[in-house]
Amino acid sequence: MTNYPLNIETRPEVEGFFDEATNTISYIVKDPNSNACAIVDSVMDFDQAAGRITFEHADMLIARVRERGLTLDWIIETHVHADHLSAAPYIQERLGGQVGIGANILVVQETFGKIFNEGTEFQRDGSQFDRLFNDGDTYKLGSMTCFAMHTPGHTPACMTHVMGDAAFVGDTLFMPDGGSARADFPGGDAGTLYDSIQRVLALPETVRLFMCHDYGPNGRDISWETTVADEKAHNIHVGAGRTREEFVKMREARDATLGMPKLILPSLQVNMRGGEVPTDADGRQMLKLPVNAL
Repeated sequence: MTNYPLNIETRPEVEGFFDEATNTISYIVKDPNSNACAIVDSVMDFDQAAGRITFEHADMLIARVRERGLTLDWIIETHVHADHLSAAPYIQERLGGQVGIGANILVVQETFGKIFNEGTEFQRDGSQFDRLFNDGDTYKLGSMTCFAMHTPGHTPACMTHVMGDAAFVGDTLFMPDGGSARADFPGGDAGTLYDSIQRVLALPETVRLFMCHDYGPNGRDISWETTVADEKAHNIHVGAGRTREEFVKMREARDATLGMPKLILPSLQVNMRGGEVPTDADGRQMLKLPVNAL
């Protein structure tokens, strides 16, 4: 990990906000030495049956930032989510900040631009975001120097963001009893996911890891914080020295049994646009439903 600017003596304040509808955890991350903060993996509420968008979850984050008198510097997307819609533009309009995502968003935009038969008006250059992160890129959150690690496998654009002693892993890892995320989406790969997980687990063992999702396996309470040491010892998919070959065999067999996330089609259309809902020729918000495309 010597290529990354580790600063695990700095301990940011991290608040998690669980969205029950999508089992997503969004975070407010505060620099301990200033009022600067970041929001990681926000959620826009979407009633698919009614085609209705609301912002209760985002409004909760916004209210908390204002209540604490914080300044929003960053709105971070760990990847292009397939199970919830991002509220990044809504939050940015009210609190400011820059929206950032991994530079391989261009790969995702190209792949799904074809699947959704997007026209030339859909830019596939990542210009919907303020910052595209490459592996090892740094950025400031108040007094903290944060950095992004490219951790693909679930999607090509997945990044783990390390802020002081806190790492936000997106869907690269779940809690130890949850294992890992699927690797069968377009551009995903189980072997690549294993390699990415090993990069995360090479961080110092005391680093806190924050999940993007939790499903409460075996009926336990929802949880979203663990450590590198705990994942290395106890993760049911990669812990205790499981080999790459063993992981790939398990992951591919498991993925073959999984159905698509219920919000994957609206999520991808919105999230590859940085959280903006596409519009038709008359300017009305409109989502497509491609048939037999996934």
